[in-house]
Amino acid sequence: MRSIIDDQMVIVIDHPLITHKLTQIRKKETGTNEFRKIVNEIGGLMVYEITRDLELEDVKIETPVASMIARQITGEKLVICPILRAGLGMVDGILQMLPSARVGHIGLYRDEATLKPVEYFAKFPNKMDERLVIIVDPMLATGGSAVNAIDMVKKRNARNIKFVCLVAAPEGVKELRENHPDVPVYIAALDEKLNEKGYIIPGLGDCGDRIFGTK
Repeated sequence: MRSIIDDQMVIVIDHPLITHKLTQIRKKETGTNEFRKIVNEIGGLMVYEITRDLELEDVKIETPVASMIARQITGEKLVICPILRAGLGMVDGILQMLPSARVGHIGLYRDEATLKPVEYFAKFPNKMDERLVIIVDPMLATGGSAVNAIDMVKKRNARNIKFVCLVAAPEGVKELRENHPDVPVYIAALDEKLNEKGYIIPGLGDCGDRIFGTK
């Protein structure tokens, strides 16, 4: 794990397994089934670093041979909030590691003319102010959707928020950090730039289309 651009709130999780799997989904010949499977796997692998700072509490338990004071996660459960639709591709992998987490949904799409996000759906569990809210979206391109999604959960009183993506452009990271400097950003790879259409270069194409087999 390492930080980038001298910003301790932006963390590249550059574990060899994650890097290897990311290479597989970057390949244009990778099919829908394999792409979807690997996106989920990467999401699950990233959980270990994303949840490193969860608080623990002491609890007395009985093992098969003795009593002991063990430790378990304390407080309200987590909530995973995918940005629809591509964010759904990471949810199952994260839930395999955090099966008791609740799932909210953030509906945003990018206007192809303005490149600005448009909100069309929002659904969240209760007690957002007491939960760790993990917003997931495979791509952080212009940063508009990420900023808008964080705005949406903050309006629901969320205070402990993390943003997680697979591939980010420097422009998107800059936009998110300028608008929400209190939100840590976890990424698997920082790519070179955006092209004139707002796509990440070299990127991996349209993640939603590749996950769901659409065009």
